[in-house]
Amino acid sequence: MDVGALTQKLWETTGFVGLSWGNVVMILISVLLLYLAIAKKFEPLLLIPIAFGAILANLPNAPIINPPSDGMPGGLLYYLSFGVEKEIFPPLIFLGVGAMTDFGPLLANPSTVLLGAAAQVGVFIAMIVSKALGFTLSQSAAIGIIGGADGPTAIFTAMKLAPELVGPIAVAAYTYMALVPLIQPPIMRALTTKEERSTVMTQLRQVSQTEKIIFPVAVTVIVSLLLPEIAPLIGMLMLGNLFRECGVVDRLSKTAQNELMNIVVIFLATSVGATMSAETFLTVDTIKIICLGVVAFAGGTAGGVLLGKLMYYVTGGKVNPLIGSAGVSAVPMAARVSQKVGAEENPDNFLLMHAMGPNVAGVIGTAVAAGVMLSLLL
Repeated sequence: MDVGALTQKLWETTGFVGLSWGNVVMILISVLLLYLAIAKKFEPLLLIPIAFGAILANLPNAPIINPPSDGMPGGLLYYLSFGVEKEIFPPLIFLGVGAMTDFGPLLANPSTVLLGAAAQVGVFIAMIVSKALGFTLSQSAAIGIIGGADGPTAIFTAMKLAPELVGPIAVAAYTYMALVPLIQPPIMRALTTKEERSTVMTQLRQVSQTEKIIFPVAVTVIVSLLLPEIAPLIGMLMLGNLFRECGVVDRLSKTAQNELMNIVVIFLATSVGATMSAETFLTVDTIKIICLGVVAFAGGTAGGVLLGKLMYYVTGGKVNPLIGSAGVSAVPMAARVSQKVGAEENPDNFLLMHAMGPNVAGVIGTAVAAGVMLSLLL
């Protein structure tokens, strides 16, 4: 037995042989994401599996993301990625989101849907800038959806329009969602006066259960007829909300909010992380996408606040413009930011429930924006 030959053969089967500098850099980036998620609590439920999936994707010879070949089955993440590629995981995430969402504030003050729509301006600003930077129209549309602050919608849209950019788009979307408390307040203060920020809004009316049951059914029918491409997301979002509001399927509602949501998040985030190989992620385009994410979020925040200012003047000072910033669909973080900034100016200011109106409207608004792009570009 030639010990030297066996040792050489064993060495050649290790991942060290194929380890590139790109793989090392991606592993270090993944460790940074883990640090941000664990130490700084930046979207830990998502960034931890994304980062770990990226580590797995950059371990040469590890049979975890490889496709089937020579009669051997593919790796685990190869099969899990079907949930992303076949558009299964994002709608299931929306099922859980719907089960956790109270559309009552939106129904109590329907005009706030306009703020959710105005915040989508960030989507189109980022799309225009992306096209100017050399991306194709389909890629620009996928990048623009980052501005909606909605990870599942961003992934769903990217898989249809620009699957090669799913990794960078997902990382940008979820990272900037975590940075909402840092990005939004300076923009909100710059665009409003102290008097506007101090505005106290009247208490919302009580919304009946009947209204809450009719709403998800009506939205599903209307939006899906107008934009069939987005029916899987809107349909699952509203089905989850119907579970919550109908009052007769608590088990289904709790399962959608907890067990199912947690399982799908693990599979979705890890699969997205597995797309972040050094070859696809370490590019100039990735840097552009990360920068465009800031443009998208800032544009969405500004759009919502500026329409909020207009509503402030139209209503004679009854609307606090700060709630417009919650039109980006980072639920409920963006609404909490509106509450925090408003309370800093006026301790008697309780904007959280008012801000939840445009916040949940932003979820629908981002899906509608994605549906428009998909309908026009597919």
